[in-house]
Amino acid sequence: MKIVVTGGTGMVGSSFKDVDTDHNIVLIGSKDADLLQQGSFTEVLKREKPDAVIHLAAKVGGVKGNTDFIADFYHQNALMNCNVLNECNNFGIPRVVSLLSTCVYPDKATYPLTEDQIHDGQPHDSNFGYAYAKRMLDVHSRAIRLQYGRNYTCVVPNNIYGPFDNYDTENGHVIPSITRKIWEAKKTGKNAVLWGDGASLREFTFSTDIAKSLLFCLENDRVPPLCNIGNTTETSIKDVANYICQSLEYDIEDIEWDVSKPAGQFRKPSSNKLLEESGYDISTYTSLEEGLKLTCEWFVRSYPAVRGIK
Repeated sequence: MKIVVTGGTGMVGSSFKDVDTDHNIVLIGSKDADLLQQGSFTEVLKREKPDAVIHLAAKVGGVKGNTDFIADFYHQNALMNCNVLNECNNFGIPRVVSLLSTCVYPDKATYPLTEDQIHDGQPHDSNFGYAYAKRMLDVHSRAIRLQYGRNYTCVVPNNIYGPFDNYDTENGHVIPSITRKIWEAKKTGKNAVLWGDGASLREFTFSTDIAKSLLFCLENDRVPPLCNIGNTTETSIKDVANYICQSLEYDIEDIEWDVSKPAGQFRKPSSNKLLEESGYDISTYTSLEEGLKLTCEWFVRSYPAVRGIK
């Protein structure tokens, strides 16, 4: 298939370059189309004439951005999603897979997180606007399936990491933030100061594995309309820091844990049972230790020319 990927210059989009596939992958970035403008994506579809679309593009940010600009995060993501799905449907694209986020799940949920819980309660306040826009992406995809019979699905990843991530220490996610802090502490001879006590547990999936999962979900009719994807092995933040220290050759004893800073929920495990039942081999996920090694090697080669460093 010829597959157009929105958000093609981001972390997951860029990882398609490392996936061994016979598909013709066309990566679309913000310079190629303004997805906030109705009709802009139609021009891409007319030019590329794809067989399918993977929709990754989104307005994203950390807790501060999501909290300060709740309405902006909802409006821009909802508008972008509506434009992409409407224009794909109007153009007759039969298959679309859209990427959501675990923040779509209710703040008060039953663990592990399962797909049937997505609309069971309000998301956490810190992601209110973004989470509801992503939930509506699921609703819109289901509506198109019901009315037009197209295979439009949504997938929910857990914490993604890898090359081309956002290394802004204020708005980046946990792995890029820790990586940059440790590397810069090593360069300056100072102690790296990390938030919390390191005890919180999280699931992490290497970006290339997410790209492979997305292609599987696009190809496979057994995948349900909403499906969790990702490696469900839980790892403590302290162990993550240890792996990064090993890769960057930094003494973990030089890390200071600032317990006055928030550590977030202790754990929020997810279930990838539906993905496995659809035929995906979950044993192929990259181990966290190996994925962090590859990510740190890329970071060192690319620093300081990485996203998030001004």
